[in-house]
Amino acid sequence: MGIAVSAAAQAREHPPIGTSGPIGWLRANLFGTWWSTAVTLLLGWLLLRWAWGLIDWGVVHAVWTVPQTPQGGPDPARCRALQGAGACWAMIGDKARFILFGQYPYQQQWRPALCVLLFIALYGVSASRRFWRRELGYLWVLVLAAILALMWGGFAGLPFVANDQWGGLPITLLLSTFGLALAFPLAVLVALGRRSRELPVVRLLCVLYVELIRGVPLISLLFMASVMFPLFMPEGMNPDKLLRAQVAFILFAAAYLAEVVRGGLQALPKGQTEAADALGLSYWAKVRLVVLPQALRLVIPPLVNTFIGFFKDTSLVLIIGLTDLLTAGKVALADPVWTGFAREVYLFLAVIYFAFCFAMSRYSRGLEAHLAAARSR
Repeated sequence: MGIAVSAAAQAREHPPIGTSGPIGWLRANLFGTWWSTAVTLLLGWLLLRWAWGLIDWGVVHAVWTVPQTPQGGPDPARCRALQGAGACWAMIGDKARFILFGQYPYQQQWRPALCVLLFIALYGVSASRRFWRRELGYLWVLVLAAILALMWGGFAGLPFVANDQWGGLPITLLLSTFGLALAFPLAVLVALGRRSRELPVVRLLCVLYVELIRGVPLISLLFMASVMFPLFMPEGMNPDKLLRAQVAFILFAAAYLAEVVRGGLQALPKGQTEAADALGLSYWAKVRLVVLPQALRLVIPPLVNTFIGFFKDTSLVLIIGLTDLLTAGKVALADPVWTGFAREVYLFLAVIYFAFCFAMSRYSRGLEAHLAAARSR
């Protein structure tokens, strides 16, 4: 009797196989009704057909290498014979270094490659919460200075390379990283100034700045930075195009980030600031220790969304003559040898952009989950 009761109790403890686990999830979410089952099967068929078409084009019938002509250049005859039935990845192999590094001297392209690795390492260290200390700020200054020194050269036997020759992925990372790193503190100050009641003039200036920058497209800011910025500099001082574009990106990003930060400040309960005042904290101590940590926690998704959009907007520097990653891909397509293979280039560029944007998205989700768990404790 005891054995029978124990077996019955164990049977009651475990739900039926069809209602839990992967099978239960499939029944509840994909095959719950006849309509859901039909839509699932249709979408599954379309997805499999698209996936097989992509594999057939990009792997099965793809051309990975092409022979060389007697003059030493690539011979794309094999790729053209496919007539679009297969991908020509040999084109990417031939043009990858130009797409990634632009017109940087060929023999010195190990320097921008090392800079890209330094950027990725810096992002990885910054993403780890155990390194969130004051020393991390010093590390950022040190690494960014090392990246600029490597790109320019002119010391320790490294030939000098003017930034007119920079291009590709390093330009995209430089503009986005320096832009966000400098725009974020400015955005916080603008958001605080826009909410200031004691300084109406500061509040008015912050409102005018945000509304003016948000009211014009980024392209117009880049044109203004390229044409008007030198007029505000001392006589004889003519900043290069990269610096002008960087200033435009900083001003543009700061205006949008300021509104995101202001949303977090408005969502913060008033009792938090009152509690900080009751503790006798000064204004800046209250902002640094109480207000900003909680406000920024509330707006992580829109902040990351702004970061991602800003990273992709660096492609607009084409209009002032800078060669970013996307522009380098377009220039590579202008080579008469590889005309007609745009799909491969844009797919290659899409993978690079997606890798960086997806990494930011995944990190933000993990950070949200961590902060939510810490708050619940």
